Amino acid sequence: MAITRREFLKLSALSTAVLMTAELGLDNSKAYAQAQKYRIKTAKKTPTLCPFCSAGCGMLAYTDTKTGELLYVVGDPDHPVNRGGACSKGASIYQIRNIAPGKPNPRRLTKPLYRAPGSKEFKEVTWEWAISEIAKRIKDTRDRTFIKEEDGITVMRTDHIACLGGAALDNEETYLLQKLMRGLGVVYIEHQARL
Repeated sequence: MAITRREFLKLSALSTAVLMTAELGLDNSKAYAQAQKYRIKTAKKTPTLCPFCSAGCGMLAYTDTKTGELLYVVGDPDHPVNRGGACSKGASIYQIRNIAPGKPNPRRLTKPLYRAPGSKEFKEVTWEWAISEIAKRIKDTRDRTFIKEEDGITVMRTDHIACLGGAALDNEETYLLQKLMRGLGVVYIEHQARL
C-alpha cells in the first residue's frame, strides 16, 4: 500500500494531536498515583514476609488505622531479597486474607479445627488445647515406640513418627526442625520437593 506525502502528513498530525491530548489530562496515572499516596498516608504500614516459599521476600502490608482492615500488600522496595518485586504468588498474597476489598476469604481458617477419630465433622478448638494435644501425642508415641538398642547396637530411635518438611521453610527453620526431629529420634525425615 503506497502512502502519499499528504496522507503521511495527516497521520503525523493526528498522532501528534492524540499524544498531546493524552498529556493534557486524559491520562489518569498521575491522579491514580496521587490517590495511592493519600491512601498510604491514612494507612498503617507493617513490614512482613511472603509465606509462599523459603526466599523470604519482604512485603509491606497496609491496614486501615481506624478499622484494622487489610487494604493491600505490596513488595518492600527496601528489602534486600526482592527489592520491591513479587512473583505471581507473592503478588496475590492479599487474597490469603481477603478475596475483595472488605470481603474476607471464606476459606481462610482462623482457629484450629479437630476431627475426632471416626467423626465426619470438624469442631473448633482452642490453640492451647491443639498445641498441648499435639505435644502429648508426640510424646506418647515416642515413649511407646522408642528403640534404645537393636541387635546389641545403640540406635536411640523411633520408627513410628515421620517428618515432612515444606518448601516454605527457610534455612534457619529447617535447621531447627532437623534438630527437633533428631532429638526425638525420628529417622523418617523427608522434604516435599522430592515427592
